[in-house]
Amino acid sequence: MPEGVNDGWEDAMAAGNGRQGALCWGTPDELRVTVSHERLFLPLGPPLDPPDTAHLLPRVRDLLTAGRYADAATAVHAAAVAAEPAYAETVWIDPLIGAATLRIRPRRRGPARDFRRSVDVASGLVTLAWRDDGGEVRLDAFVSRPADAVVVRLSAGGGFTGTLRLMPVDGTPPRPFSHTVVAGPDRLTLRGRFDGATWPGALTGYRVDCRVTPPATASTGDLALHGDTVLVLRTTPGAGPAGPAPDASFGAMLAAHAAVHGELFRRVRLDLGADPMDRERPAADLPFGPALVERLFDAGRHLIISSSGDLPPTLQGVWSGTWTPPWSSGYTLDGNLPAAVAALLPTGTPELLLPLFDLVDRVRDDLRRNARRLYGARGLLTPVHLSTHGRQNHFGPVWCQTFWTAGAGWLARLYVDYWRYTGDRAFLRDRAWPFLYAAAEFLLDVVPVRDGTAVFAPSYSPENAPATTGSQATVNATMDVAVARDLLGNVLAVAAELDRTPPPGTRALLDALPGYRIADGRLAEWIHPDLGDQPAHRHASHLWPLWYEPDPLITGDPAVRAAAVAAIRDRLAWWAGSASDEMGYGLAQLGLAAAALGLAEEAWATVRVMATRYWGANLVPRHNRNAIFNVDLAGGFPAVVTAMLVRSAHGRLDLLPARPDAWPRGRVTGLAARDAVTVAELWWEPGAAGVTLTAARDVRVTVGAPPGMAFDGAASREVPLTNGTALTLSCVSIKNIPS
Repeated sequence: MPEGVNDGWEDAMAAGNGRQGALCWGTPDELRVTVSHERLFLPLGPPLDPPDTAHLLPRVRDLLTAGRYADAATAVHAAAVAAEPAYAETVWIDPLIGAATLRIRPRRRGPARDFRRSVDVASGLVTLAWRDDGGEVRLDAFVSRPADAVVVRLSAGGGFTGTLRLMPVDGTPPRPFSHTVVAGPDRLTLRGRFDGATWPGALTGYRVDCRVTPPATASTGDLALHGDTVLVLRTTPGAGPAGPAPDASFGAMLAAHAAVHGELFRRVRLDLGADPMDRERPAADLPFGPALVERLFDAGRHLIISSSGDLPPTLQGVWSGTWTPPWSSGYTLDGNLPAAVAALLPTGTPELLLPLFDLVDRVRDDLRRNARRLYGARGLLTPVHLSTHGRQNHFGPVWCQTFWTAGAGWLARLYVDYWRYTGDRAFLRDRAWPFLYAAAEFLLDVVPVRDGTAVFAPSYSPENAPATTGSQATVNATMDVAVARDLLGNVLAVAAELDRTPPPGTRALLDALPGYRIADGRLAEWIHPDLGDQPAHRHASHLWPLWYEPDPLITGDPAVRAAAVAAIRDRLAWWAGSASDEMGYGLAQLGLAAAALGLAEEAWATVRVMATRYWGANLVPRHNRNAIFNVDLAGGFPAVVTAMLVRSAHGRLDLLPARPDAWPRGRVTGLAARDAVTVAELWWEPGAAGVTLTAARDVRVTVGAPPGMAFDGAASREVPLTNGTALTLSCVSIKNIPS
């Protein structure tokens, strides 16, 4: 992990309650607390209508059939620009921005020594501290879930003294912005206005209120602090007044918050047999091994819990310290957002996935309009990027993201899995089924069947281009076909579960989907035979059918399974050999696929690269190697670790399917599995393992023993689980079983 402490906001210690965020950073000369809000998206301009290019679909398909892939993408973009000149340039979504920064300048009592930073992931408390000639000086901060406020305590031996100022985040806004700050003895208030944001639905401004206790002395915009001080901040998007600040002590508010945050965090406990002394060392001092994996597993879960509120985590969670975050820090659906939420279900926090469905519900009309205007279709078409609306505005002749049709089908898998993990039948009936039905309608309208085989044209494998064409516009991307197979199969299964009628043609389209293709011994990224693979790439989208419930067409066919193994190893070799600096969550994609196939050492290799290249000393992951504050791996890293310990799919639960040699013994509690099963405890040591299972409903499940072990001589056992009753199973090494 990177060493040292930087004084930029991307190196800050992060705290949050899902709705509000706080970044604590700086030095003993000047401390900073940057606050943010999950709904504070800067309004760049009115949303555009998605391009009306449905009439071009026959021509686009003709161009693709003729092998003129780049021309197909250019034709759509040219038509869009002709109708809306703004599409000549890349149209970005509204970015998540920081609300304000508290600048705190302590009055020093001699030189600062032993500056340190920490975060208690079980309570959400962040601390920056050092010593000077007066004793210890501390900034403690958390973001209260019960009070919905950022709470900061400044303390020092003999009492904290210094100055306090509230100001906008550093940098230049990309649109007209004005602000005022009002300072009084017991409060600071910043009001920001987005001048000229007059279109319907535009955010016109926000306010940040900071209560100061005890009262300070106001002077030229600063407050002079005369003793230990508690600050309570709240960001309020919009023009309305702020709610009343909580009136309680720092300790009482921390206890109330820690009870809520800690309950979510402690649902899963991971012990990989690390050296107890290593567990006490700072993360930056840890070599790669079980202690670092445990630390990052916990840190990632803390961050996703802290950035899941009314909305799911953006690229930067709920945090921002800039006006211009990378990729606008919205919701990127072709990989980033699914990675961020990937561990929520298996780590037993399903309620934190509900904000994703709420977000989709809010933009449902836009998704329908995308489908109509781009493809003349019913149903739903998701954009790759969204924040304040769901219209497909972000695309171009190279990044032909209007050709990505797998988004709604991918989201549909998350709807299905919420039901599979929780057993919530009302959710399945009222929320999942309508979404699945609409997602299937779109495919039925846009995927023709020619000579008995479905053809995805246009098609798109996120951000990659075949080696043989160099264009991201393609036909029959493996991801598109795999997502469609998963969606259509789930539509039929859910229809049977609820006694509903699926959209007409669902079974016929499912039966017409092409099989997977093997090229040069690898699972091909494009099923079309003219499209050559490009394995040196950060995405691994063709491995999508292994990320959730592995597709039996891969796991049940030795040749296709071997090709998938080769594809994983080739991608992993590229990461290792090239020292790639790009997109860490691509490693999570590889790790999930490796774990699904029982490739323990390959999965372990992805964990190694994620842990050693893509986390900062502040225990926040990075998008690129040592660069760009980003929470994708905060979800992706624990998702891979849990997948190595438990695999649940198709009515089967396998124990330790990808346990590496580096984890000879360990224990995990609270993992969740499909069929509403909870792995209350799973332990293992050389030669033996045991598991205790519970279930939220009566169910029969086949439990697979860890590789090389057996239950009384059997590699698996079908067991009944009764709601409310625990079942314990033990197994031993096969070599220890008497013949």
